[in-house]
Amino acid sequence: MTKSELIARLAGRFPQLVAKDADYAVKMILDAMTASLSRGDRIEIRGFGSFALNYRPPRVGRNPKSGERVEVAEKYVPHFKAGKELRERVDLAE
Repeated sequence: MTKSELIARLAGRFPQLVAKDADYAVKMILDAMTASLSRGDRIEIRGFGSFALNYRPPRVGRNPKSGERVEVAEKYVPHFKAGKELRERVDLAE
């Protein structure tokens, strides 16, 4: 599901919610989540899952085209872990 599909589904499910307002709501939620992760906070949505940051230390990589060694800097990457309820619902859907 894309962001635009989510906005369309929200607007369709709640007729009193104009698509522009649904767009604004989705944007505000994603902005709040981004700001929270950038501060190093953990996000937990009960029944859905949690978002946290994983640290990746510096390492030596290789350029796949030339085979040349390349220094890759340390970084933090977002990590999602599905909650128990989400895992169970997905498992039943198969």
